[in-house]
Amino acid sequence: MPPSHWPHQPRGWACVGGLLRGRGSRVPVGARTRGGLELGAGMWVLAGWWVLALCAVGGALAKPPPEKKDRVHHGKELSDHQHDDNQDFQYDHEAFLGKEQAKTFDQLTPEESQERLGKIVDRIDGNRDGFVTQAELKDWIRHTQNRYIYENVDKNWADYDRDHDGRIAWAEFKNATYGYYEGEEFSDLEDKHSYRKMLVRDERRFKAADKDGDLVATREEFTAFLHPEEFDYMKDVVITETIEDIDKNGDGYVQVDEYIGDMYSSEAGEPEPDWVRTERQQFLDFRDMDRDGRLDPAEIGHWILPQDYDHAEVEAKHLIYESDKDKDERLTKQEILDNWNMFVGSQATNYGEDLTRKHDEL
Repeated sequence: MPPSHWPHQPRGWACVGGLLRGRGSRVPVGARTRGGLELGAGMWVLAGWWVLALCAVGGALAKPPPEKKDRVHHGKELSDHQHDDNQDFQYDHEAFLGKEQAKTFDQLTPEESQERLGKIVDRIDGNRDGFVTQAELKDWIRHTQNRYIYENVDKNWADYDRDHDGRIAWAEFKNATYGYYEGEEFSDLEDKHSYRKMLVRDERRFKAADKDGDLVATREEFTAFLHPEEFDYMKDVVITETIEDIDKNGDGYVQVDEYIGDMYSSEAGEPEPDWVRTERQQFLDFRDMDRDGRLDPAEIGHWILPQDYDHAEVEAKHLIYESDKDKDERLTKQEILDNWNMFVGSQATNYGEDLTRKHDEL
């Protein structure tokens, strides 16, 4: 039986050697879990030993429903609230602070909110030139929206940073993840080949995340390793891993049957769902851009990492437009504080919004 501290699994679930291991697209790119911790795209998995017990029973306990499995990494909304500044600034608050922090600010006095906002502005101004640019504001919004990712990495940092130097070397990660098996050449696992492949795959991804090539990851680099879909410079790794998952004949491309087979497994005599036929046509009409009957790496990139509407960039432009008094397309700290109630909430703004809602209901 594998050790209970096995710390991660890539996207996709399959029982291999008694462990839940990855294939297909059941879990988004870069997902990692440890006994119930949050996965890469905000999904959750049952505590480790329940999962292992299910795998030990053997085989598929129940046939999954014929629903579409989606590999596309979609940009997410910044807030569930409607973006209507004539009603309230709740959308802007959640976009700028994140949902949980926005709730915290709603309990503060106006003075406390402005004081904390001032400290946030100092953090946003990365080059310390006294101005907040659109790029800096966009990066901040993206950071707040991905806060759960950074918190998950922080929670598990000590499991890998064995020498407590504030960085994680490839050797540390490899030993924590594969050390139990590697010395024995995975001898007690049924599918040794799969685990060797996973070791190679993890090493390649680690090296891609390691920008300076010293085989030691900073906290940001390690986050990119665990969640490559969230980092532009990891795009090639995400594409490569997707091809490896889907390309069954090993030619380096994805044929239409491989494309469909990754999403849907048919049963003998079972009618093909309408959405499968639609996906076949989507492959021919839109995915296969050069009409050669297969998807190359560039086409796969367009498919799984589309250039969606950039919510963070649009919100950054909006906040600057509404606060930039001298119209120099950047914000001073004072300009932000002068328009503080658009950026953050407080007890006072909450009270005002409550009064507005009650008046509208009359």
